[in-house]
Amino acid sequence: MMNLLHGLLVSEAEEMRLLELMSYAMLLMAAVTFFSLLFEDVPYGRYASRKYGFPVGAKFAWFVQELPALLIPLFLLLGTSASKLDRLPNRLLLVMYFCHYLQRCLIYPFLIRGGKGTPFVSFLLAFVFCVYNGYLQGRYLSHYADYPAGWVTHPAFVSGSIMWLVGFLINLHSDHILRNLRKPGETGYKIPPGGLFEYVSGANFLGEIVEWAGFACAGCSVHSASFAVFTLVVLSSRAAAHHRWYLEKFEDYPKGRKALVPFLY
Repeated sequence: MMNLLHGLLVSEAEEMRLLELMSYAMLLMAAVTFFSLLFEDVPYGRYASRKYGFPVGAKFAWFVQELPALLIPLFLLLGTSASKLDRLPNRLLLVMYFCHYLQRCLIYPFLIRGGKGTPFVSFLLAFVFCVYNGYLQGRYLSHYADYPAGWVTHPAFVSGSIMWLVGFLINLHSDHILRNLRKPGETGYKIPPGGLFEYVSGANFLGEIVEWAGFACAGCSVHSASFAVFTLVVLSSRAAAHHRWYLEKFEDYPKGRKALVPFLY
């Protein structure tokens, strides 16, 4: 893959420029996605529709669509010249990235109980995005990201790392609550109790947004920032859609809960 890439690119400077352009393109995708989601919810789960293709099984879809985000950076680390891998900030940022996708690919899909299938178009778009972002984050951190001496003690890195850990733990705990809502054999929807679900409808989404915002703060690059912005756009839309759906379907839904940010709206 990289031999082909370097056959097309004349120099590392051009590849670095490509990574920057990919980051700006992701910001553009975030803007387009934001306006698209004003008119229609992301077609998955309870919002799935046949017009977006046949349904792909939930476990299979989660595993396969997220897998490139794990395998592509791993290949870049093991199969190419990862010249910045000896730098501590780069290694720690890659650990953050891999921790998330190891959990999403190798643990989360196999703990799903039931769940509606994902329309093929949504599955395909998620797969393509994970290919795109896996290369962007993996290649930049392993080969190009150059941080100053002592960066791991810089306030941006320290605060970002703490944010990442808090978001990661919120995401894990919220997913645990959601997985255990249904007893074996049950298929209906319930109101999620406990944790941050006592305050917001999208506690799992909030955790992942905080996680990647922390990653972007610690990484201080357009590459990580574009990923954080895209995540914010997609997951805040999902949180708002879930919140509206809960209010419509459950008369006893706690009125004090907000969509995503407690106490603000």
